[in-house]
Amino acid sequence: MAASPARAPARPPSTAEIDAQAAEARAAVARLGRREFLDQLATLGRAFAADPGNPGSYACKDCERCANCMFCRDCVGCYQCTHCTACDGCSNCSHCVESKGCQSSAYLLQSEACTHSAYLVMCRNLSDCNYCFGCVGLSKKDFHILNVSFPRKEYFEITARLRKELGLPG
Repeated sequence: MAASPARAPARPPSTAEIDAQAAEARAAVARLGRREFLDQLATLGRAFAADPGNPGSYACKDCERCANCMFCRDCVGCYQCTHCTACDGCSNCSHCVESKGCQSSAYLLQSEACTHSAYLVMCRNLSDCNYCFGCVGLSKKDFHILNVSFPRKEYFEITARLRKELGLPG
């Protein structure tokens, strides 16, 4: 069996070549009419939706289109999250489960559109809140259940019972 000839390594493009390619791409976009623009936009959208890659992510399992995440599972479209499970469209979150569109939050469970919050369960549209259960639209509140304030000890007693009755992890 004859040895295959050695290939010379491909040389990376020069700066001038990269600049020429960029100028050509800008000129092509500048010439687009309405229909061509919409066709190109649709093509980009399909390509993005079809690529389940997770650029910059580490040790993520069964995630799609997540970027710069670590140790996440079953997430879609998240950014810079860590230890999240089954989240969708969250960014800068940690230890969240089954949450959607949340930002800069931690330890959320089945919550949506919450920001700068922690330890929320089944909450919607909260901002700067901690330890809320089944709340909607609150800002800068702690220890609330269904938008009603509770003393800390009573909050934990009631939510432990509710978690059990609702079949939520404890």
